[in-house]
Amino acid sequence: MANSKQAIKRARQNTDRYKLKHSQRSRARSAVKAVRNAVAENNKDSASALLKKAQKVLDSAASKKVIHKNAAARTKSRLVKAVKAIS
Repeated sequence: MANSKQAIKRARQNTDRYKLKHSQRSRARSAVKAVRNAVAENNKDSASALLKKAQKVLDSAASKKVIHKNAAARTKSRLVKAVKAIS
């Protein structure tokens, strides 16, 4: 347990930051999962529309340092490759 004022504040900041980052990370994962499900169903139109949304969400998460920028780039690259494979 935090004893000093500084440690108490730090603990409070960490919990607030965790809540924010957790929701953003979850949003990114959900967007990626939606694209992968559309690809699995061979739904070209849906997959390409969801891909645009997923790219935006991943870029946003990377810019806020929720995920690493290279991880976002790698994920986007793999999704684009998967969508192109069914087109």
